[in-house]
Amino acid sequence: MSVSLLADAPWRTAPTSLAVIAALEAAGGPGCARFVGGCVRNALIGQPVDDIDIATPLTPDQVIAALKAAGLKSVPTGIAHGTVTAVAYGTPFEITTLRRDVETDGRRAVVAFTDDWSQDAQRRDFRLNALYADPAGAIYDPTGAGVEDALAGRIVFVGEPATRIAEDGLRILRFFRFLAWFGRGAPDAAALAACADMKDHIAQLSAERIAKELLKLLAAQDPRAAVRLMADIGVLGEVAAEVDRSSPRRINQAADLSRFERLVGIESEEHIPPDPLLRLAALLPDDPAAAAATAGRLRLSNAQRDRLVAALTADGPISGDMTPPEARRAIYRLGGDTFCDRVMLAWAQATPITGSAPWAALITLARTWPRPSFPLTGEDVMAEGRAKGPAIGEVLRGLEAEWVDGDFSADRARLIDRLKRVVRLS
Repeated sequence: MSVSLLADAPWRTAPTSLAVIAALEAAGGPGCARFVGGCVRNALIGQPVDDIDIATPLTPDQVIAALKAAGLKSVPTGIAHGTVTAVAYGTPFEITTLRRDVETDGRRAVVAFTDDWSQDAQRRDFRLNALYADPAGAIYDPTGAGVEDALAGRIVFVGEPATRIAEDGLRILRFFRFLAWFGRGAPDAAALAACADMKDHIAQLSAERIAKELLKLLAAQDPRAAVRLMADIGVLGEVAAEVDRSSPRRINQAADLSRFERLVGIESEEHIPPDPLLRLAALLPDDPAAAAATAGRLRLSNAQRDRLVAALTADGPISGDMTPPEARRAIYRLGGDTFCDRVMLAWAQATPITGSAPWAALITLARTWPRPSFPLTGEDVMAEGRAKGPAIGEVLRGLEAEWVDGDFSADRARLIDRLKRVVRLS
């Protein structure tokens, strides 16, 4: 089945795309390369296209040779599974040989290459992802329902849902991720039932794969319904158990989603871009040790771990009725970014739910107030006659506390005068 719908897709006619297609067709002839998956789906439904994937019956060795002959760089990113990354003038394209599954164990598959486009489509996860488009813009829909699914917002497995999940348990999380990003209306009943029945397959997945999929899900504009559904059928509990096997309730369950759901609502109401890491924080308890453990299990970066820990450390109250001096003191102590994270989390769990103005004002203050640096140093203290040693730090900390309590109004000259008095009296 084909229908010409992508004639005006700019990425399809970009010089970089044309160069890669031309290189492949020079080796395999016209029709040997088609765009596939997300780029076709997103172009069809009017969503941005970030990554361009290409499918071809050419083997990886043939792909590499074709790219070399055209003067394009190739990177063997997944040769065992038939994937080569082409780089055309700085733009990457993932090129994958048509495949069929020979053996699967729920985590990885042994594949055989094929020249049958329908066989390749049958091993993909959802019908709206099993779409191909040729260089002229004609869409090929081997399942016969991928185009309709994409336009209707239906997330339906290719073939039997249980078969697809048995091949790779990650497809459970992918179902909810695509539901969050593209789903409309009631979820597919067969898919949902299979995810519920086979949720224990999540235990076969590495925490890294879970993390990648979970953060992609949380980056959707509004993932609340998908996350609530995950909780309702027990999938969220399985994710939590794999994130931290020592305490399966590190990620909150269905009854505890209110902070997360309110946070997403605030972001939507205030036109704040989705923040998947902060949304993950909203799903976790206010426990820095638990946050660090979660970050470790998910193999998050050090910066991501530090942000989670800082956001979930309750070492000072944050409230919507903070005065500007109180807020400035907190911003100075925490830093603007951590202060904003804690404001957002406090705002999301405020009881009763208050208006947005005071909370938004705190965010604005943190983003606009130039956080000052304490004007004195240890050299200033020694210049007044104090010997080098621990006492210098004590003097500086005391003066800094006074300066902060005074709303940072004392300038360096006034602080020096105060320093002189402290030294004389001590």
